[in-house]
Amino acid sequence: MPVHSTFFGPWVVRATFVMAMFGWGVGFYGPSIFLHAVVQRTGWSLAWVSAAVTMHYLFGALVVALLPGAHRRFGVGPTAVVGASGTAFGVLGWSLADAPWQLFASALLSGAGWVTMGAVAVNAAISPWYERGRPMALAKAYNGASIGGVVFSPLWVLLIASWGFTIAATIVGAVTIAVMALLARAVYARTPGQLGQCTDGEPPAKTALGGVAAPEARALGGRLLWRDRAFVSLALGMAAGLFAQIGLLAHLFSLLVPALGAQAAGLAMGFATACAIGGRLIVAKILPAGVNRRAVAALAYVVQLAGSVLLLWATEQQTALILLGVALFGAGIGNATSLPPLIAQVEFAKEDVPRVVALIVAFGQATYAFAPATFGLVLSATAGAGAQIGSGTFHFFLAVAAVQGIAILCFLAGRRRARG
Repeated sequence: MPVHSTFFGPWVVRATFVMAMFGWGVGFYGPSIFLHAVVQRTGWSLAWVSAAVTMHYLFGALVVALLPGAHRRFGVGPTAVVGASGTAFGVLGWSLADAPWQLFASALLSGAGWVTMGAVAVNAAISPWYERGRPMALAKAYNGASIGGVVFSPLWVLLIASWGFTIAATIVGAVTIAVMALLARAVYARTPGQLGQCTDGEPPAKTALGGVAAPEARALGGRLLWRDRAFVSLALGMAAGLFAQIGLLAHLFSLLVPALGAQAAGLAMGFATACAIGGRLIVAKILPAGVNRRAVAALAYVVQLAGSVLLLWATEQQTALILLGVALFGAGIGNATSLPPLIAQVEFAKEDVPRVVALIVAFGQATYAFAPATFGLVLSATAGAGAQIGSGTFHFFLAVAAVQGIAILCFLAGRRRARG
């Protein structure tokens, strides 16, 4: 067996950063832009096209639950290549749909495809290479998701404005497939065993001492997992946190525009993304080996809740307070996706972790698919069309803070069994 002196793990992290950037850039941040382009091209009602976006996320959640089996059988790389192809043709279908049923069929394809480059794939790609170093490795890889929003959101707008939706979808789709095929062949086709390496790049003697997973954790097959308090509380906590987060993000830009102006509001959204990256890296760097990771997750949501409260109390003239609220809220965005898999790593038997991660991600995605519409109804019912920071948004931010509070309670509810 050939032994390579240079640990290959960092290359896997870099490749997974790129995979996450394309996955979230196309499948997570893209649909809001696709919605606008489809409505402009077809004149269909906003309700119809919004329903297709919801279908995109819901069907993706179903596919997420099936990914551990696909990864075991085919590997992360080939699964992502197939998914990238599905996403590419699905988005192309969004641009060509002449009837609502065609739009919904395209949403099924795009929704099924992008999740093969999403959170479950990130965890599956990193896990074989990192045990003790997984918090920082996952943090760096997940930052690709945040960069995906920074890069792809304006890129989609520019390409669609310059060449039309169909050509934009063709270009981005072709590049996505090519990049994933290259990563699958050059990076994901390799395993630590093939290269004669151990997790974290450590010598075999040190690796044999064991990882961070609790040695007493027993496997929970079948329905036993759904009866386990730690799993249920983790799934509910992640779902509640993402529901509040996506619901606020979907409306935050429009709420900031009256107070800051369109350009400054766009910069504020970018500032929130930067805080997300910083918050994720800081938590990964300071996360000690024996810390209760549920407590860290709860603390991250306390910070987010503080940001929501500041936005609740801010008036249109209090720019500094608004930006502080955005910063605190943004600091927790990244940890909402990276901390739950790290909690699963230390609470469940090693063979159960891929399934646990897939199920909590699927449940979270199925839940947050309804968040924009739900919080939109809250805004419509309490503030009407003129909602803005400091005017008619008290109940909206109160609802966001309440759901964040539920997330905190869910994470703490499973704390007794949590093992670090």
